[in-house]
Amino acid sequence: MSTSPPPPPPLTTTAGEGDDGAAKTDDASATAVSVAFEKKTAPPESPESIRLRRWIIASFWAIVIFVGLPIWWKTTTIHRENLPLDQMMDWAEGRACRPVFPLRISIEADSLQDLEKQHLLRATQHALDDLNDFSAHHLRLQLSPSVNASVATNGVSAGKVEEEVALTIRVLPGVTTDSELQSYAPVLDIHYTPNQIPSVSSSSSPLGSYIANTLRGLFAEEQAMIAYLLSTSSAPPERSPKALAPEVAESLSKWRTRSMKYSRTYHLTFSLFTPSAVPSTWAIEAALKSHLAPLLSSLSPISNFTIDTQVQFYATPGVGGSILQKADLSGFINAAEWPLSPSIGGAPTVNFILYVGNMSVEGGGKSWLIPQWGGVVIQSDIEDLRPAMLIFANQLMSLLGAPESGSLALRLMTLMRVRSAGLLLKASGTMGSLARLTLALPSISIPRSVADGVYTTIEHLRKACDGLSGKEGLENARIAEEAAEKAFFEKSMVGQVYFPDEHKVAVYMPLLGPMAVPLVMGVVKEIKAWNIRRRGR
Repeated sequence: MSTSPPPPPPLTTTAGEGDDGAAKTDDASATAVSVAFEKKTAPPESPESIRLRRWIIASFWAIVIFVGLPIWWKTTTIHRENLPLDQMMDWAEGRACRPVFPLRISIEADSLQDLEKQHLLRATQHALDDLNDFSAHHLRLQLSPSVNASVATNGVSAGKVEEEVALTIRVLPGVTTDSELQSYAPVLDIHYTPNQIPSVSSSSSPLGSYIANTLRGLFAEEQAMIAYLLSTSSAPPERSPKALAPEVAESLSKWRTRSMKYSRTYHLTFSLFTPSAVPSTWAIEAALKSHLAPLLSSLSPISNFTIDTQVQFYATPGVGGSILQKADLSGFINAAEWPLSPSIGGAPTVNFILYVGNMSVEGGGKSWLIPQWGGVVIQSDIEDLRPAMLIFANQLMSLLGAPESGSLALRLMTLMRVRSAGLLLKASGTMGSLARLTLALPSISIPRSVADGVYTTIEHLRKACDGLSGKEGLENARIAEEAAEKAFFEKSMVGQVYFPDEHKVAVYMPLLGPMAVPLVMGVVKEIKAWNIRRRGR
């Protein structure tokens, strides 16, 4: 039988011995912790190291503040020239200029005595003033000096007084009372019967009333055109003309839609399109010289013209059939295959097409006008180009914006005054748009060229406003409109209109962020260390 070994005797210690062992253990642990703590703590910095670190941080910030910021400010500062915004808004809102068209009408009455002439002049002027309800367009009568009484049939007259005359009225004795407007001269012949000779003692004159009504009819279309332009502008209500009749307003709206934008130069392209190989030639040079050159010469004070011609064989129109519906006229031009010249040299191109064929438009016509583009004439025989040239001449006048009634001389003078008014109003509106753009975008740059263009525009607007009824008014209005358009569409300004501020943030953050973080954190750490050292003192 086995026996287990006896248990070990119990360990017995005295109270003094246990306390000494625990104390030794605690001292050893404290010593180890103290040694570990002393290893993790950085040695104290010397004053020279602290001073050097501060100088390094200050140097970086000094470079940023005194070098970087001035360079950034200089290279990114937006240059804005001072613009006369108040004057620009005055022109745009119609406060700086009141367009007035005083037309001088000269009366030649050699068959009447001097007192009878004066009485006829006063009676006619009084009748005109009573009929006129549009103060911006008024006729002013004057007696023609006897030395300048004769006016040539070509419209050229001698004397400085005659240069400013819009129309000359020749009062002539006759069998019946009627009027006749010369075709190629601004001359109106008024025939009167012997019993219509104005009496000096009478307060009214039937002949004066007849002349006033005739003049009102002659200039009614011009007055309506100018009134329509002013009514569609931003003129003050007190200066706006009376409301036009609905049918007149609709007709003038179509006139404005079909008229081309004014240009100092137009390019005319005359094209012959034939569905086969014949005819291979056409006498276009002789036709242009005979039928169109005189008109272009008369239009030279308003615009210049360049001309080219072309012939295209096997030209198929965009629509077929012998009878063209009015709805198909817009698709007649086969733009995909017909080589029609675009704008050449920046000048607008007016296309005139003569198509050889037996087609006709619904209703019997063989020609039509394409607004702001040109005209088309269909003709089966091109041996005689005179009919086509006459149609092209009328289409050109319509595209330029000339009135439809009156003699050629009066239509050209009306076109000049209407174009002057249109350019003046357009330039004034552009000035207002530029002023509003400048106020709406304070971060957009305004170069010196824009300021020069604005001052040039205002200067010529004043000159144009003072002489709207003559050639100088048209020339000044044209210069003002060109300068205003050039200033408004300045390349350096147009690019910044679509440059949002978010784009600037997206550009600056990747560049400045990595540089700014170390500089800012260095300053923050130095401030914290300074606070710790101050508390430890």
